[in-house]
Amino acid sequence: MAHLQPRSLIGKLSIFLLLCIAQTSFSFPHQPLSSRRLLTTTPRNIVKQYLNPHNKSRAKLGLPPLKWSNKLANYASWWGHQRQVSCELVHSRGDYGENLFWGSGKDWKPRDAVKAWAKEGPYYDYKSNSCKKNEQCLHYTQIIWKQSTRVGCAKVVCKTGDTLISCNYDPHGNVVGEKPF
Repeated sequence: MAHLQPRSLIGKLSIFLLLCIAQTSFSFPHQPLSSRRLLTTTPRNIVKQYLNPHNKSRAKLGLPPLKWSNKLANYASWWGHQRQVSCELVHSRGDYGENLFWGSGKDWKPRDAVKAWAKEGPYYDYKSNSCKKNEQCLHYTQIIWKQSTRVGCAKVVCKTGDTLISCNYDPHGNVVGEKPF
């Protein structure tokens, strides 16, 4: 989505309202203009800490590996910074798939989050395409969603001193009525 540069306050409010309506009515993902300062490139060694456990889970099923997306990493960083004060696990409601992780303290590594999500694998029943009773498996199914080809993640240490890790996937998975592969 192109960002317009309105010259007047009325123009700025019009663009803001248009973006809010677009997101709530159609769920188009976007980064607000204020998030531009968060644009960064994730160091290669950190990217590997996210990608390797993702792709290990996918390889077990013969699925193609995910590729890193700086765009998705910046979206994850933007959303993580929105949650930085409270560190609450609240989804962004964008059009990306999203896995969130919370950990007490600041020493959590990217691979810790991905491994926690992947541990849900035994709770997914392919035949019924559902999670086993009283168990969670949707983080895992997002990791192994065949149509998802790109991932981007970010870690934020919250004001509480705890860790929030977010990964976003494109195209999103967990489509109702569809199997992950």
